[in-house]
Amino acid sequence: MAIANLLSDRRGVWIFPLGVILVTIGVLMHGPMFLMGRHTHFVLTGMPIGWDMVVGMVAIVGGCCIAAYGLLPRDIAGHLAAQNQIAVSPPETAPLGPAHWRLMAVLVIALVIDIMKPATLGFTLPGMTSEYHVTRAIVSSLPFSALAGTAIGSVIWGALADLYGRKATILLSAVMFVGTSICGAMPSLWWNVGMCFMMGIAAGGMLPVTYALLAEMMPSRHRGWSLVLVGGLGAAGGYFAASTLSAILQPLFGWRILWILNLPTGLTLVLLGVFIPESAKFLLAHGRREEARAVMARFGSEAHRVSVAAEGGRPRGPSAALTDRAHFGKLFALGLAAICFSLINFGLLLWLPADLVAKGYSVSLSSKLLAESALIAFPTIFAVAYLYSVWSTKWALAASLVMTLLGLAGVLRLEIDGAGSPVLPVAMLIIGANALIAMLLPYTAESFPLRIRGRTTGTVAACTKAGGMIAQLLAMLALVPSLALVAVIIMVPTGAAILLLALFGKETRGRDLRDLDPDGHTFAATGI
Repeated sequence: MAIANLLSDRRGVWIFPLGVILVTIGVLMHGPMFLMGRHTHFVLTGMPIGWDMVVGMVAIVGGCCIAAYGLLPRDIAGHLAAQNQIAVSPPETAPLGPAHWRLMAVLVIALVIDIMKPATLGFTLPGMTSEYHVTRAIVSSLPFSALAGTAIGSVIWGALADLYGRKATILLSAVMFVGTSICGAMPSLWWNVGMCFMMGIAAGGMLPVTYALLAEMMPSRHRGWSLVLVGGLGAAGGYFAASTLSAILQPLFGWRILWILNLPTGLTLVLLGVFIPESAKFLLAHGRREEARAVMARFGSEAHRVSVAAEGGRPRGPSAALTDRAHFGKLFALGLAAICFSLINFGLLLWLPADLVAKGYSVSLSSKLLAESALIAFPTIFAVAYLYSVWSTKWALAASLVMTLLGLAGVLRLEIDGAGSPVLPVAMLIIGANALIAMLLPYTAESFPLRIRGRTTGTVAACTKAGGMIAQLLAMLALVPSLALVAVIIMVPTGAAILLLALFGKETRGRDLRDLDPDGHTFAATGI
């Protein structure tokens, strides 16, 4: 019954499940290839791809397309037009209930699964380098492909979230996760590179959609800390899950098992979709008023019919906010901040251990710095959530950028002087970067009107990978610059992001999301 209700206003009740079944069958058809390697510690390089694997790949691609078609609303034009006339928001004073906590728990699990996918790359690269007999520069094409996929997926899924709805796009990501598990049976490196791109598209798409969904469901006074906490716990949990599963399973099954895990975890995410509420806006747009009222009652929401007053005889279009100077400046500031994070996370911090060893520091010290980064991240999440919710969303984000800038300055001094302990500057850099990424997408989701929230959040999410793509491309070309130059390069956009955020950023703490729209004064709302 839950599945039927979920899909009743989509293209067909059984089309989406049929797509999921086809993708699962396609993955299982790769099982014999994986099992062929059980006597060689699952080394499959050089083995021919059989007809069953080819049929399986066709089933996966076809199943993903069928699932995507099944999730489409029946009347797309009517769906979009109706949604533009409806605003749903929780009142500021609404208390947290079981529905809110349940949604937060489900989305934390979803983000853990989502972030675990790209996090496994770091644990598979050594095994792939050994099995495929390639250099580190060549195998860097794998993370480059994944990061390119996440960047593109963030933009595509942001737009799809406005077309399909939040819940449907999460389910579509889950189906694609299932399909990427065949990387565990691919005998060729370049097949893995291609599937990494597909995995990246799915992983990059879910993050901004999750933030947008949570921002619309949480009461105003609880929205800030819940967004930061869910995102932070999902990120920390994803990396923890990847490292733990790698430590337990890789010695027994090799690196390929980390890809095979996409099958059970992806199907788990599909099943979790039953516990994610359908958007009240989607239900109202399709005339399902009783179900919409039930959802709004659980989350303490209110619905309004809105009309946009004409300006010069014409209504303001849905893209007006993107051309607004304040919105463009804010989007540019947040995009710069996201690029700075990605350059640090996927570039500087990856290169720093080798640089320290070259300067005479012990390998144990370099490893200890990386291990401490995971420990530092966890308590930082709670501190950042507290500051974000009780102090200021805008200035807490700006403070994280300042901390990041100070950390970069410390690394630059360390590189120039060549002496002193690296612990303090690296710790400052890690704290600043972790705080930045914990707040960046929640703040973005809160800062833009509903009609463009998916696209803008997706754009900023794409920027959190763009710098990593540049870093991995340099690694592929063996053109990694000195860390002093890297620090200077990152400091420039970080400083610019601070200034632009101070100029164009808005305080969102405890405010109704509709009040944050610069065109909000043109809205006339009536009860539905």
